[in-house]
Amino acid sequence: MSTWNNIKAVVLRELRIFRQRPAYLLGSIGSITFCAIFFLTFFRDGLPHDLPIGIVDNDNSSMSRNFVQQMDATQLGKTVMFDSFEEAREAMMSGKITSICVIPEGMYADVSANRRPVFTYYLNGLYFVGGALAYKDILTMINLTNGAVQREFLRAKGVNEREIMGRIQPINIDTHQIGNTTTNYGYYLTNMMLPGMLELIIILVFIYSLGAELKYGTSKQLLKTTEGSILDALLGKMIVYTVLFSAIGLAIVLLLYHWMHFPIAGSIWNMFLAMILMVLACESLAIFIIGCLPIPRLALSVGALYSVLGFSLTGFTLPVEALPPFIQGWSAAFPLRHYYLFYVQEVYFGSGFAGWWPETIHLLIFLFLPLTVLPRLKGAFQNLNFPTN
Repeated sequence: MSTWNNIKAVVLRELRIFRQRPAYLLGSIGSITFCAIFFLTFFRDGLPHDLPIGIVDNDNSSMSRNFVQQMDATQLGKTVMFDSFEEAREAMMSGKITSICVIPEGMYADVSANRRPVFTYYLNGLYFVGGALAYKDILTMINLTNGAVQREFLRAKGVNEREIMGRIQPINIDTHQIGNTTTNYGYYLTNMMLPGMLELIIILVFIYSLGAELKYGTSKQLLKTTEGSILDALLGKMIVYTVLFSAIGLAIVLLLYHWMHFPIAGSIWNMFLAMILMVLACESLAIFIIGCLPIPRLALSVGALYSVLGFSLTGFTLPVEALPPFIQGWSAAFPLRHYYLFYVQEVYFGSGFAGWWPETIHLLIFLFLPLTVLPRLKGAFQNLNFPTN
């Protein structure tokens, strides 16, 4: 038979396997559907709000009560009053509040006498996001209170409003949050978490698909279908899984940038291209892993470890430039890293081909990895020389 007939035979064989083993579709479509529902539901409000902040008011003055009211009026914070620090500490240790702000005794008197009262606040570092946002909220309110006190003091001295603002805020900061003006955690995390989960699913499912040929002893039958051509066998499998995973990837892109209206400065068609390139790169990596380690359980373990490391070395949570120099270079070994750089150029800056063409080349380089393990993988398929227990 010709190469095309060999590939067609493998495609039809793989479709029959899909009908016989629904775990493939459940592990791909089912898993990514669950992840999409989870992340989009979890971050539906965009930014955490009404974080419980414990307040211990030792001053109980009009100024301290106004401070508490202003903090409670913010979107992030919801104040919880305590009579003593010990009660507030127990509440934070039990997880009922994220932070404690202690208003010192005599605050109003110190402010009136132009002395500096000392605010004390405690943060629960175990809840990183909640603690950081509570810290930001408390610090903002303290600075605003400080500015209000200075303004009243300067007004009493007869200073005009323009000079007062010049003294309180000598430098005016003009902030532009590119690509995420509302500081929406959903925009920040979901844009990369769903493609990252897809990368994990692709690598594990494709490794399992190839490893199952060894596990169930059907690899010789696969090679017989292609007249001994391992390349035709892999191409046939890749066609089926590329269509499946590309459809899932395109659904993710449509879900994020069309149905959910996530901000995108560039073209959604370019993100389709990025997703298809990432799918092909992940499949090539799966072939490389099973080719290097033609033992299904070991290959799956390495594939899972590799995929999870991709989240850390992608750069969307911690910049790669902030990592140790000997680790920075390893980030290039992950397709998700190049997808992320592609995403930044297209979604944030809308730079088009001029911005993301290097990442296209990097993703295409992954396609050559299977060529390095074809002889070893063919030998494993022919000889079944791996432990089965």
